Amino acid sequence: MQELHLPWLELTVFVPLIGAVIVRMIRNSDLAYRVSIGICTLTLGCAVGEWIDFGSLGTFEALDHWDLFHSLFQIDLFVIDELNAPLLPLAALLYMMTVLSTLRTKMNRFSFPATLVSESILLATLSSRNPLSIIVLSIIAIIPVWLEIKSRGNCTRVFSAHMGLFVILLLSGWLLLPSGTPGDPELSSNTATVAAGCLLTAAALLRSGIVPVHCWMTDLFEKATLGTAIMFVTPMTGAYMVMRIVLPIAPSWALQSIAIVSLTTSVYAAGMALVQTDARRFFCYLFLSHSSLVLVGLELLTPIGLTGALCVWLSVGLAMGGFGLTMRSVEARIGRFTLTEYRGLYEHTPTLAALFLLTGLASIGFPGTIGFIGTELLVEGAVEVYPLIGTAVVIAAALNSIAVMHAYFRIFTGTRYAVSVSLRVRPVERIAVLILAVLILGGGLWPQPGVASRFHAAQALIRTSRGHE
Repeated sequence: MQELHLPWLELTVFVPLIGAVIVRMIRNSDLAYRVSIGICTLTLGCAVGEWIDFGSLGTFEALDHWDLFHSLFQIDLFVIDELNAPLLPLAALLYMMTVLSTLRTKMNRFSFPATLVSESILLATLSSRNPLSIIVLSIIAIIPVWLEIKSRGNCTRVFSAHMGLFVILLLSGWLLLPSGTPGDPELSSNTATVAAGCLLTAAALLRSGIVPVHCWMTDLFEKATLGTAIMFVTPMTGAYMVMRIVLPIAPSWALQSIAIVSLTTSVYAAGMALVQTDARRFFCYLFLSHSSLVLVGLELLTPIGLTGALCVWLSVGLAMGGFGLTMRSVEARIGRFTLTEYRGLYEHTPTLAALFLLTGLASIGFPGTIGFIGTELLVEGAVEVYPLIGTAVVIAAALNSIAVMHAYFRIFTGTRYAVSVSLRVRPVERIAVLILAVLILGGGLWPQPGVASRFHAAQALIRTSRGHE
């Protein structure tokens, strides 16, 4: 296996971790904010450098250069391939945008050190292909979120119960795997392997918020800060677990079950998003509907369908991340709000209104945005295999479209909003808006590089899945 020219993966993982220690020692909130922006920007630069370095190798997978864990323990902990290569820059970008868009009114309630620690854990998870390391890191990632909910004086019962079950299912499934090697073709017919696959599948679906085990996600958005909740769900760690752990060992009926419950979740969540009155719950259900489509594409196991699912993964992560951060910026200006009345904020924040509409349309696959090609490929692949699945995907997209426009009109139009202070966006927010707009429109107008990369990754996943049949 080839090596990257520099240890980009280790830098990407450890820069935010070291930065968290530095920010923790800073008492001034403004200085901590500026240092956190610098650390997140440096992390994003390392992640982009990894992606460019990997692309220059012209290979499907590569090891990190000077891999410390490989040198000490003979374990290839950090491995880059065409599946996770774009996920690392996407995750780093979302964290940078979250820190960058944090207003002064949010600084006392939003922990920058905890955010940097969570970023390091997430990037380590996305850099790993070893099932055990993914399981351990996925469990560790729960701790900062739980501590934040607890520190805010909110009840952690719902979150603890669901994440506790998630941990039990993960560890039980791993312990049942013979020799702990999910990708071994000789184990596919083993009863213990089938049982382990069921437990790991259930854990991944729970972490993804699939119905009926989705109430922890709405509870999270109600009790944690909006930035923390967005960063915990938008990278779609559950989908990554499915592709790395479940897909190599899952029989066809298991993949079909994932598709069925995911499709049900997508349509159900789209309907729920349409009738929500609380803004946070609206975003939660809207994201849940879109993210479920990624899991729907797994069952198809066709190049077109799986390529579409992987493209939707990237577009949903970028578009819904930007959509959520836009709502967070609105909330920072007027407080937590509902969708029961018209607010007329367009006159005061036209830039946020434009970003809200752009990211919302991108999430539903509007032509010219980054989500269009992925959604089209997913629908085409679904209709080719199961016409009813394709129809349900279109229904979910239609309901989400109505929900997005309904929320836009409620928040930004319909009345005049009188304020005593300016609600205009700050210069740093303008930078965030510009970056998101360029990526969303650029990915829609020039989609070929991204689609080609996702197609190669889809072919490798299909070979991995069929290798044990």
